[in-house]
Amino acid sequence: MMSPTFSSFHPPARLLLGPGPSDVHPRVLAALARPTIGHLDPAFVGMMDEVQELLRRAFRTRNEFTLPISAPGSAGMEACFVNLVEPGDVVVVCRNGVFGERMRQNVERVGGEAVVVDAPWGRAIDPDDLRRALRSRPEARLVAFVHAETSTGALSDAEALCAVAREHGCLTIVDAVTSLGGVPLEVDAWQIDAIYSGTQKCLSCPPGLAPISFSARAIERIRSRKVPCQSWFFDVALLAGYWQGGARRTYHHTAPVNALYGLHEALLMLVEEEGLTTAWERHRRNHLALREGLVEQGIDFLVPEAERLPQLNAVFVPKGSDEASLRRRLLEEFNIEIGAGLGDLAGKVWRVGLMGQSSSPHHVQSLLNALHQMGTCV
Repeated sequence: MMSPTFSSFHPPARLLLGPGPSDVHPRVLAALARPTIGHLDPAFVGMMDEVQELLRRAFRTRNEFTLPISAPGSAGMEACFVNLVEPGDVVVVCRNGVFGERMRQNVERVGGEAVVVDAPWGRAIDPDDLRRALRSRPEARLVAFVHAETSTGALSDAEALCAVAREHGCLTIVDAVTSLGGVPLEVDAWQIDAIYSGTQKCLSCPPGLAPISFSARAIERIRSRKVPCQSWFFDVALLAGYWQGGARRTYHHTAPVNALYGLHEALLMLVEEEGLTTAWERHRRNHLALREGLVEQGIDFLVPEAERLPQLNAVFVPKGSDEASLRRRLLEEFNIEIGAGLGDLAGKVWRVGLMGQSSSPHHVQSLLNALHQMGTCV
């Protein structure tokens, strides 16, 4: 039997309008291709310091412990839970989609007890429901919730939820994988204690890094743990030795050097050049254009307007349509990727991402034109 013949892989050019990844700017792609140097090289260490400062600006925080975990957004989630949850801890988890459920699973995997506050898929978490849960379990130490639920496109009021948590003396863990860079997010002003995100959404980087930030309160809680962190790789104390050791950094792992070049470039473009508030407005404006065009074609949104996430739009599949077939046609005929529904929403909704570099009038119009050509009007 003859062995297969392989050659270099050349991916097709797509418009990425799904739940992630988003399109990557040519400047970021060029940064990824720069010469690799050592992860303890003084030049690289200097860039690491800049990445941390740019992340602080993106998160709107002065938290000293702010850095990118060398793994995707899900690893950022795990890093928060393994450091802050000890066996026996009671954690109130707000769940209104797939990623709230993953938070619950993380709590239980590290030996905590998860008290779940549910909201319907497609709706924001109600702060009053959280308040009732905390009153019923006054021993709770943490509150965890998803700011922007990627599975449904629902945006919860992080400021209000954090305020409720503080009323009951709880620290907060916040999923900002889809919100960072796309909607207002104020880590210090809202007193968020632990937050994580991903590079492949509104930061317009390839997947593979997870920005995180811990408040001084969170770091103090970690230092007072009764048992060691269950993970060596995600242990905050060990990571701090590498990321915050100045010129005398302690080797922890071989950092993804070129991926960090890309993140540095993307953050430079977002924070220093475009500006966060301008980026937030761009995402809102393109969402409104998409909404107008979809409504004209008879396509409705899952999430009520007041709770709707501008960069991740969950819309109902046109009645009588084969949703998988239409998505396949979009990909094959128009080179446009959109996302399918998850869980109970599978086969019922599409998830249209307008994130980062993919949030542009050109992308919106390209999708609307393709849907019209395919005859999805109802």
